[in-house]
Amino acid sequence: MISSTALLTILGMAIVTYLTRLLGFLLLRNRILSPRTKSVLECAPGCVIISVIAPYYVSSQPEIVIAMLIATICALRLSMLPTLIISVISLGIIQKLFN
Repeated sequence: MISSTALLTILGMAIVTYLTRLLGFLLLRNRILSPRTKSVLECAPGCVIISVIAPYYVSSQPEIVIAMLIATICALRLSMLPTLIISVISLGIIQKLFN
């Protein structure tokens, strides 16, 4: 069962990610943007997610660090859905092994 804190965190990340896209579009819709500015705006939602995930890479729990490394390797080689599936399954298996 997912905790209320985790659910609120996920909901908050989704809202902030969506708002970065929406506000960027609304505030800059009548302006001509350079390719560099467009690139920065496209990266902003991903930065929000990375800022939430990054602390887990320095976790003192080895199972979390191992699962994050597996997820990173998958993300470099696979698309989003297979990466997500493999990451969730690997975390479950690793947590069972460590507990």
